[in-house]
Amino acid sequence: MRRGLLAAALLVAAWAVGFAGPALAADPATNKKIVIDFYEKALNQKDFEAAARHFGPRYIQHNPLVPDGPEGLQRLVALLKEKFPNSKSEIKRAIAEGDLVVLHVHSTREPGQRGRAIVDIFRRENGKIVEHWDVIQDVPETAANTNTMF
Repeated sequence: MRRGLLAAALLVAAWAVGFAGPALAADPATNKKIVIDFYEKALNQKDFEAAARHFGPRYIQHNPLVPDGPEGLQRLVALLKEKFPNSKSEIKRAIAEGDLVVLHVHSTREPGQRGRAIVDIFRRENGKIVEHWDVIQDVPETAANTNTMF
């Protein structure tokens, strides 16, 4: 009887550790913090090397104009440094659920411009950013309503 209880306890413990492992890795608050740090380093500080430490062994890109891997971000950071050193990406909202982080961003290339509304979605795996989607829309001069895009 005692042996059976011990075996059952070990099975429950093994199941709990296996179950908690992915849950801990996908902690939404941690994921949000890391993705925001990545975004700030890459797009506002224009420091590709500091941002790149958050990449996983692969980086899947869903923007059809950007290749997979970190090279696309590296080119964007270089372009911003060279042609748009005053660019700014202001995170208006950050939402995290499981291994996904969504950023709602107001991006401007020069101060005073209307800029663009961007929704970036990142997926993390094993503590690293491994996938990215985005939706980008110019902020219009006039709108059909009095709401803002942010």
